[in-house]
Parts: sequence; structure tokens; C-alpha cells
Amino acid sequence: MAPLLQSSQPWVEKYRPKQVKDVAHQDEVVRVLTNTLETANCPHMLFYGPPGTGKTTTALAIAHQLYGPELYKSRVLELNASDDRGINVVRTKIKDFAAVAVGSGQRQGVYPCPPYKIIILDEADSMTDDAQACEPILLCLVFIQHLITHNLMIVGDSAISKIVTALWGHDVLVKLSFLTIIEPLASRCAKFRFKPLPEEIMSNRILHICNEEGLTLDTEALSTLSSVSQGDLRRAITYLQGAARLFGSSISSKDLISVSGAIPREVTEAIYAACKNGDFDLANKEVNDVIAEGYPVSQMLAQLFEVVVEVDDISDEQKARICKSLATADKCLVDGADEYLQLLDVVSNTMRALCNMPQEFSYDI
Repeated sequence: MAPLLQSSQPWVEKYRPKQVKDVAHQDEVVRVLTNTLETANCPHMLFYGPPGTGKTTTALAIAHQLYGPELYKSRVLELNASDDRGINVVRTKIKDFAAVAVGSGQRQGVYPCPPYKIIILDEADSMTDDAQACEPILLCLVFIQHLITHNLMIVGDSAISKIVTALWGHDVLVKLSFLTIIEPLASRCAKFRFKPLPEEIMSNRILHICNEEGLTLDTEALSTLSSVSQGDLRRAITYLQGAARLFGSSISSKDLISVSGAIPREVTEAIYAACKNGDFDLANKEVNDVIAEGYPVSQMLAQLFEVVVEVDDISDEQKARICKSLATADKCLVDGADEYLQLLDVVSNTMRALCNMPQEFSYDI
């Protein structure tokens, strides 16, 4: 079927909740922030949780509900911290914006308009320590740090202005520490945890979008989308839109795997089967095939981990040995090691674990 003719607007933005109360599965956070909106008195806040659970959406919704379309542009400054992250940016753009007095603008809305401004930083964990320690930041700052499993949002407060920092655009491969954000900032925050979205919540949202866009998604494809997106609703919506543009209104599981860049499960299972049979030559051939096909080895390690965790015919000790090998290889890849050698090392260690071989070979001299 021919691809659908669609607008260029990303569905992530098109279907993003516009109000805090519409954020799904974060009842406690929504309740507290709704009370905050009614008083327009934002405390220091720290938002953290898995990606795609509504942290960015919540921060943007707060800004829009406080100012409305009339004052949003004049009261909100957006910066990309991956490009503008040094102390000079803090001393110039942020400080100058915060120093300008807030006008007496009027707007129509349910909530009172607060007498402070908002600044949005993208990828704020990239800011240097000096920039974080700069006086305007210590006085008034809000930002999100996106970890492999956690995001960090800090909301600051001052007499000059308040800054609400939001937005993280991509995943990182290395787990960052909360220490990336300096202690003087982190210690001033009330912490709000965004819970992972259950598959049911994600499925309902995806089916709603499919209904609005006229897409057909069967049960297998829906399950595949949930799997490849790893619980990230933002990623799932992006994959869905990409598949709709490429393959039309009827989307299959294979289409979603192709769009997501995930490695076909049969490839991962073939490597695991070769390891379990103790056939090194066959395992080496599968490794070469993975490299030849251009599959990212980091993705292969993640999917091999899922296979190992799911199987129930090996002992916990064997799983532990394999997982340790996967973790070591993943760290080496981040440090720039050769993909072929690292995957071959994982395959060798997996084979030794599955076949109950010694962890280390002894050499007689």
C-alpha cells in the first residue's frame, strides 16, 4: 500500500498533552502540580524517571498553562544546552533575560499569571560545572537531565525570576550520575518521580493515535512496538509515524522493526543457539554476519541480554556470568573498542557459561 500523505508535524507534538491533568499515569505528580498551578507558586522541583513518561510534557504544560499563548513567547526563553552550555551563556543570555523586569501583560486563563519568567534548556546535564555554579543559575534554574533510566529536572526560585527548565531530545548510552548536577542545585529541590508507563497505558495511547490517523495495527504489531520502544511512549509514537509514512495505513510487525532499527529476533536467537551448541565456528560465522549486515553491536548486546533473561532452561549462575560479560563488552564499546572483537568475546564467554566450561582457561608453562 502506498504511504499516506501526511503533514510534516511530528505526532509527538501533535498528540502531546496540553495540560498537566492530561499527563497519563502520574497521578501524584499531577495532583501536586495542579495545586501549584492554582497558586502560581512553584517550589524548587526535581523530576526524574524513565524517558518518555511525561517529564518534558509536564514542564511545557506548566509553562503554557501559566502564561497562555499571549505571554508564552515573552516570558519563556529556550536554549539548547548541548550547544549553549558554558558559563558565558549563563552570564549573557540567561542573566540578561532574567534581569529584564516582567511587564504587566494580561491574558485569559484559569490560573493566575505569575510575576516571573521561564527558561527552557535542552540537555542541561551538558552544562559545565562553572556554568551551573554561576550566580543566576544558583538563584533560579530548572532543567532536565536525561539518564539511561532517569531524567533530572530542577526548578529554582528567586526574586528576579524563576526558571523552568525542560526537554531532553535523545537517549544516552552511558549511565550518568546525579553528581553531574552540582550539589548546590540538587539540594534545593523537592523530588518528583515519574513512574514507568505500563504497557496498557502505552497501548491505549497508540491505539488512540491509530484511530485518529486512520491506521491499522494488529495485536502482534502493537506488541512489537511496545517491545522496540522499551517503554518510551515518545519513541513509540515516532516509530509509528515513521512506519505510516513509509508503509501506509496498514502497519505490520516487520515494518516497525525495520523503522526502529532493531535487529530481527531470529538473528539474536541464532547467535544464542550457536553458543548453546558449543560450536565456536558457527558462532563466529553468526558474528561475522552481524558485522557484515551493519547491525549495531550495542543493540545486539541489549537484545542478547533480553534473550538470556527470558530463557528458563539455564541456571542463575549461568545468567550472571553471561550478563557480566555483556556489561564488560558494553563498557568497552563506549570506550571505543572494536565491535567484532567485543561481540566475539561475548559469544565466547556465553558459550563457556552455557556449556559449563571454566571461566578462565589455564595455561601450562
